[in-house]
Amino acid sequence: MRSICVFTGTRAEYGLLRPLLRRIDAAQALRLQLLVSGAHLSEAHGMTVSEIEADGFYIHQRVPMLTQGDRPRDVCRSMARGLDGLSAALDRLAPDLLVVLGDRYEAFCAATAATILGIPIAHIHGGEATYGAVDESLRHAITKMSHLHFTSTEAYRRRVIQLGEHPDRVFRVGALGIETIRALAPSTRDTIEQDLGFPLQEDYLLVTLHPETRQRGTAGELAEALLGALDRVEAPKVLFTRANADPEGHEINRRLEGYVARHRDRCAIHASLGIERYLGAMRHALAVVGNSSSGLLEAPAMGVPSVDIGGRQAGRVRPQSVIHCLPAVEAIADAIRRAVDPQFRARLVDLDNPYEADFLPSKAIAEILWTAPLTDLLAKRFHDLP
Repeated sequence: MRSICVFTGTRAEYGLLRPLLRRIDAAQALRLQLLVSGAHLSEAHGMTVSEIEADGFYIHQRVPMLTQGDRPRDVCRSMARGLDGLSAALDRLAPDLLVVLGDRYEAFCAATAATILGIPIAHIHGGEATYGAVDESLRHAITKMSHLHFTSTEAYRRRVIQLGEHPDRVFRVGALGIETIRALAPSTRDTIEQDLGFPLQEDYLLVTLHPETRQRGTAGELAEALLGALDRVEAPKVLFTRANADPEGHEINRRLEGYVARHRDRCAIHASLGIERYLGAMRHALAVVGNSSSGLLEAPAMGVPSVDIGGRQAGRVRPQSVIHCLPAVEAIADAIRRAVDPQFRARLVDLDNPYEADFLPSKAIAEILWTAPLTDLLAKRFHDLP
């Protein structure tokens, strides 16, 4: 039996990992170890560890890492704390493999600890590009520390190989979030409304905005541009989720909360909706607005248009349902008007989504985690292109 340790540090990451966690937990040949850290253990970010517990998963190790503040120096302090705690946790667990997803600094710390401890790493969602965030560099660094790679598109698979990873260890499996959507029981507006305590019978926008961490000092300006655009289009209802634990995330949250306080008749804000409520709210929204990766990966799978603001997601493969715009009031307002136009929405019925696969990503990943020869994984060499 192989011990597979899965790391999760944020609400969004856990929502993507959940089908894989269930599959590993149910497999007779695999033993799941769950390592929880980051925003999951933060009151300011909704203490989303409760969602993991509610799903019935046993948490083997909890590693608090977030410190006070969200300046770049504060994030470095959180990383130092996290690296210390995660290395101790992984040393105790001694897994055969560590699974990390994505590009955030929490995952980077887990991968760094595993590298020093000699634990092979399986990386999900490598090869992607987000030029507007420091996550861009962290993602590729995690790729170079990892030994098995599971990408969401063929283009990203080629990019991981271009980074020097052997093709036999790089697998295009599609996006885990789409598998979650396909397995999700359709929720009605009434159900979501009761869960959130906010009327959603009218049309509404689902808004998630994060800082562009490559552009320091711009978070407040970015938030004000979005809020000004929402006033221009006179959106009937707006459901906000707070920014994640990035530098200047508090500045965005402060502006959004002030806007909601002035427009309580048509706006609400939540630290975390949870994966079911978030995807349920997405399914019934007129459009997804902001700069979250969910607008590029999950929303297209539902046929819901997205407005992608600014450069945070620059470089990602964009389905045709995604409308990109500059972070300026009128540009955002024009993009929202186009997204909610019935003619535009009608063209999304038979959308070709590059993130979809003909098989279940979690099944493909679990089978490779079980069958990959562990004795050869750590003996990694740089693969040169012809």
